[in-house]
Amino acid sequence: MAARPPSNDLDDEPDTVEFGIVALEARVDDRGVSFPISAGELEAAHGDLRLAVDPSGAKITLAEALAACEQERFESKQDLLNAMHPVFEEKRSSTGLIGRLRALVPF
Repeated sequence: MAARPPSNDLDDEPDTVEFGIVALEARVDDRGVSFPISAGELEAAHGDLRLAVDPSGAKITLAEALAACEQERFESKQDLLNAMHPVFEEKRSSTGLIGRLRALVPF
């Protein structure tokens, strides 16, 4: 998922804020994670990775996301993304009313 930040009309191309599995996919690509991989191996090597869960920038570590995931092994990047999608959706929706209001108004 990605959301555009408010436009300041200075750039021709809009910027996007990556969050959720889109942010996870980009970081997995950046770090060159190879599959298959276990949740334990992923956590040991990349558990400190901080990922945005919503457009306002709330973040969790990959270790926290893996702890909330029910799957223990990922055969491919797509397998990882599919397994982590419910985790990110839960985290995004659990930001509460204040978090949802912050997502609407940039601070």
